[in-house]
Amino acid sequence: MAAKRRLKSLLESNSTDSSFLNTTSYHGPNEIQGVAAGAEQPFSSILALNVRTEIAFGMFSDGCTALSWKDGNTSLLAQNWDWQQEQEANLIRLRIKQSGKPNIDMVTEAGIIGKIGLNSAGLGVCLNATRAEGVDFGRLPCHLALRRCLDSNSRAEAIAALQSAGVASSCHILVADLEGGTGIECSCTDIILIPMCDRGRVIHTNHFINKHPGVEENILLKDSEARLARISELVKAARPDVASMRRMLEDEDGYPESINRQRTQDSTIATLFSIVMQLDKGYADVRVGRPTAAEQYLKLQPDLQGV
Repeated sequence: MAAKRRLKSLLESNSTDSSFLNTTSYHGPNEIQGVAAGAEQPFSSILALNVRTEIAFGMFSDGCTALSWKDGNTSLLAQNWDWQQEQEANLIRLRIKQSGKPNIDMVTEAGIIGKIGLNSAGLGVCLNATRAEGVDFGRLPCHLALRRCLDSNSRAEAIAALQSAGVASSCHILVADLEGGTGIECSCTDIILIPMCDRGRVIHTNHFINKHPGVEENILLKDSEARLARISELVKAARPDVASMRRMLEDEDGYPESINRQRTQDSTIATLFSIVMQLDKGYADVRVGRPTAAEQYLKLQPDLQGV
C-alpha cells in the first residue's frame, strides 16, 4: 500500500523530482510530453507512469510466466501477464511507426510507451516483475528499457544497449529474435544474462534465477518457484509451436495461483492477457483476460523487414 500511496501522491502533484527527469534521457521527454498533451494530463503524471516501477522500488505485485523457444527456423516468445484485475480496463494496443527504427506493435498500459510485444525486425520482449530493493536513477527505467529493446534491430543490439545504460530497478526482461532468446535479469546494480538451454529455451517467472551480489531479493509471489517448476515440466512434453505455447499458458495446476491465474478473496491479481509471438512469422496472438476465458482477441503484426 505504501508504494501505491507514493505513486498516487506523485500522480496528483504537478511537479516531478529532477531525478525522474534524468531517467528519460532515452527518448527524452518529447514522446512522453506528446502523450501528456494528447491525454490533456500533466507531464509529471505521464512521466510517473513510465517510471512507476522505480517509484515503487519493486513493491508492486505483478506476476508473470514467460518462455522463449528456438527450434530450427521457429522462434517463439510467450507469456501470461498477471496484475491487479482493475488494471485490465487500462490495457491498450499501441502501434508505433517511426523513422530509422523498427515499427512496434505491443500491449501496454495507457500512457506507458514501452511494454510487451514485437517489432518489424522480428524482435519481441516480455517482462517479469521481481522484487529486489534499490533504484538507480542514472539508469534506464524498466519500461523505457523495454522500449529500448523494441527499438532494436536484433537481440544482440538490445542486450548491448541495456548493458551500456543499465536498468534502474529490479526486473527480468526476456528478449528474443529470429535466432532465439536471452533472459536479462536486472537489478539496480547489475545485469546478468540467462542463455538458452541446450533445447533452445529460456524460462522465467517472478524471482531471480541467478545470484546478484549485494542485492537483497524478497520474492514477491510465493508461487513463483512453483510456476517455474510447472512450466519447466510442461515444456518437456510440448512441441515448439503456437498451439502448444497457448496450452501451456492455459495451465491451472496449483489453481488459483497457477500459470493461468485467477483472482481470489485474498489476492486481486489475475492473468490480464496472454500473448504468444511467432517471431519468424512476424505476428503475435493475444487473448485479453484469462486465456481460458478470453474476453477479446488481438493479432499484433508489425510489417517485417527483410524476413
